[in-house]
Amino acid sequence: MKRRKFLNDTIKGMPLLLFTPTFSASFGKDNNDINSNGKSVVVIGGGISGLAAAKQLKQKGFNVTVLESQEKVGGRLRTNRSLGIAFDEGASWIHRPNGNPITGLASKSGAKTFLTSDESVKVFDVNGKSYSDSVLTKAENQFNNALNAVRNAGTLKQSFQTVFNSLYQSKADDNLWKYMLSAYLEFDTGGDISKLSSKYFDDDEEFNGEDLIITNGYDKVTDFLAQDLDIRLNTRVTSINYSNKKVSVEADDTIIVADYVIVSVPLGVLKNNTINFIPAIPTNKTNAIKKINIGNINKFLMVWERPFWETNLQYIGYTSDTKGKYNYFLNMRKFTPSNALMTFAFGDYATITESMTENEIINDIMLNLKSIYGNRIPNPTDFLRTKWGQNINSFGAYSYPTNGSTSADFDILANEINNKVFFAGEHTEREYRGTVHGAYLSGIREADKIIDLL
Repeated sequence: MKRRKFLNDTIKGMPLLLFTPTFSASFGKDNNDINSNGKSVVVIGGGISGLAAAKQLKQKGFNVTVLESQEKVGGRLRTNRSLGIAFDEGASWIHRPNGNPITGLASKSGAKTFLTSDESVKVFDVNGKSYSDSVLTKAENQFNNALNAVRNAGTLKQSFQTVFNSLYQSKADDNLWKYMLSAYLEFDTGGDISKLSSKYFDDDEEFNGEDLIITNGYDKVTDFLAQDLDIRLNTRVTSINYSNKKVSVEADDTIIVADYVIVSVPLGVLKNNTINFIPAIPTNKTNAIKKINIGNINKFLMVWERPFWETNLQYIGYTSDTKGKYNYFLNMRKFTPSNALMTFAFGDYATITESMTENEIINDIMLNLKSIYGNRIPNPTDFLRTKWGQNINSFGAYSYPTNGSTSADFDILANEINNKVFFAGEHTEREYRGTVHGAYLSGIREADKIIDLL
């Protein structure tokens, strides 16, 4: 998953395969025309991976029940409209939309998109002076070379930061480089560079094209997938017993028995052992769950009565002294009628923000903006924030390989158990990990595994 075009073009080759969702042709098929095959599946988690699997299985005649712990479906595709703006608290973009299965799905769901140009950006230093295009281009080229150097020198046990600091000691405290490390790399991978694998940090794949942002809410997509499915909301699963011929799933003192179960909860839920597996899941899968990390990225939306920034820009960068601290701003005025900016906290700083008050965060964000636009700019009239690390339904944003792990661990996370317990989610899709399309494709993958057992 690449959120910066220059990283995409210089680091990645193009994917070898373009996926077409196997159930897309059956959309709109009358449920009365579907013949039951007599088999049942419980899908745990109503995010996009679970919904994709459930939809696929239902179209093939399975009796499917989706259990979702929250008050609505979507998982980390969660849209807050309390301020009259579609503020996507989790995923916002369709990355590389050409060949990406989410592109067509978004169109069918009524989700509206806008092309966000990574070239429409201006980056400022702490004194409010903008970096010239030539300086940025030179720095970004050097940064790409550094990524290649770290990858080549990296070892299994060393973090990206350890290798980077050994190779580029003079850059470790350079504000522009801290900006690129967080706004580019940590945003892309989801993990703080102190924990990010130096060897496997970017060996995933991607599709083609310029990124699209969904402007009226990513939940349009999951609400569309959820249509006509048997979904039980506010239902938290506590145990899965697969010791017998059929699988027993316990949720809120209710036991549901099925032929198969798909566990599509986020990696953070598995890492926190909130679901008891009987018998315990295999050691190699347990080890993979421990090895792969769940990253943390938080978003902050601010609204003003009128803009004070350059509204023709898509992005505003700021090379703050602290890595990951509100250094990247998305100008939402480009695709909404609102005078709003969205900024981010990356890496370990994202976790720090979760113990801060709203006023503390606003004051810190405004210090950055005042460095650029002057002390007379007003505080926002409205503010929204996320706390993904504290969210008990995810315990983080998305997965990434840490030091000590390999990309093969993502494959292990995708392994089924005894052809009865199956696993989906972005953390199980090695090539497209950490993405919405990765989560979606994982659901289709696991549904197809079950279908092939008939």
